[in-house]
Amino acid sequence: MRAELTGRWHGGCVVAPPSKSMAHRALICAALAEGESCIENIAHSKDIDATAGALRSFGAHIAFSGDGAAVVQGTGGRVHTPKEPVWCCESGSTLRFLIPLGALCGAPVHFCGAGRLFQRPQTVYEQLFAQRGIAFSQTADGVCVDGRLSAGEFCVDGGVSSQFISGLALAAPLLGADSVIRVRPPFESRSYVQLTRSAMAAFGAGSKWLDENTLLVDENQKYTKSNYKVEGDASQAAFFGVLGAVCGKICLQGLCPESAQGDMAFLSVLRRAGAVILAEEDGFWFEKAPLSGGEASLADCPDLGPILMVLGLFCENGLVLRQAQRLRLKESDRIAAMEEEIRKMGGRIESDGGTVRIRKSALHGAVLYAHNDHRVAMAMAVAALAAGVPVVIEGAECVEKSWPEFWQVLQTCLGAEVKLV
Repeated sequence: MRAELTGRWHGGCVVAPPSKSMAHRALICAALAEGESCIENIAHSKDIDATAGALRSFGAHIAFSGDGAAVVQGTGGRVHTPKEPVWCCESGSTLRFLIPLGALCGAPVHFCGAGRLFQRPQTVYEQLFAQRGIAFSQTADGVCVDGRLSAGEFCVDGGVSSQFISGLALAAPLLGADSVIRVRPPFESRSYVQLTRSAMAAFGAGSKWLDENTLLVDENQKYTKSNYKVEGDASQAAFFGVLGAVCGKICLQGLCPESAQGDMAFLSVLRRAGAVILAEEDGFWFEKAPLSGGEASLADCPDLGPILMVLGLFCENGLVLRQAQRLRLKESDRIAAMEEEIRKMGGRIESDGGTVRIRKSALHGAVLYAHNDHRVAMAMAVAALAAGVPVVIEGAECVEKSWPEFWQVLQTCLGAEVKLV
């Protein structure tokens, strides 16, 4: 599918969709709890549907209703051995969060998926499991684990992905004894581990930091049923925040100002760049203002990378993004993909390892490619609207991974002229 945008739009209010990060975590916690939980404000996407389907294969019963809720009948911590390979689609969160559950079964458990999923590194688990006699193998087609994970001390490299730390933490209450997770610095994306801890606590399974890099989940923790409401997604809201910072005319609603989401950093990045953001009772109002630019680190918010590259195109002094190297291991090599597409529009961007430099540019229309990456597609749509130029984005259906309604939101909330072919 391709999206054809004329570049014309009139502005309006956008409600942030439910947080995909929190929905993953809430579904897992509810699936491991005893009894029936209700999760409100949850939205379908390929990633969330993959997690729900995978949890069903481990024995949970999950039913989605038409009013944005999910009713989950949990396993009480008694994880079933899946009869078929566990389908993870292209979701790194699904795979990395649930591999430790597979390692609880004491039997072979296969995980399969699509796209670049199994090009993304899983060596953290491979090394940890080898120390415990758990077989782990990875091919281009999937991952297989065979063994039984036990409690104890886990030493994890903190510079690869926080998802490994979260996966171990989510499994820890089922291990029957104290578990300690020691994170070797640098500890990047720490805020995502805090999101995991928050979801676990909401379902009765507490944890505590022994020091800044050592997490304890003691043997008295267990998951209990809960009614939980998913907060708005900061990483998705950032696309509209950048558009509002450049052009004004946008109100963002549905975000929790006190959220622990690392991607809420988009607000501070925009303010440092010169954006005028007015906090109101029901959201944030963006007024057009001259943007100076500056620098930002993506160590704790890598998902902001593509849209912040777009921001740099409209900043007088450009924008430098540092600690961005993990963007090369996402659904696409997001640095290379964004360089290619931005240059098609006349944008000036260059990278060196994990540093990306973007300079203010006069953009023109172009035919673009989404690289099967939802964040690339959405970022380039914002670039076109902010510059007011027409583009065609091939592979536009990839937004179904995280926000299937994205193109509709552009049309209905902002009056953007979008044609899907």
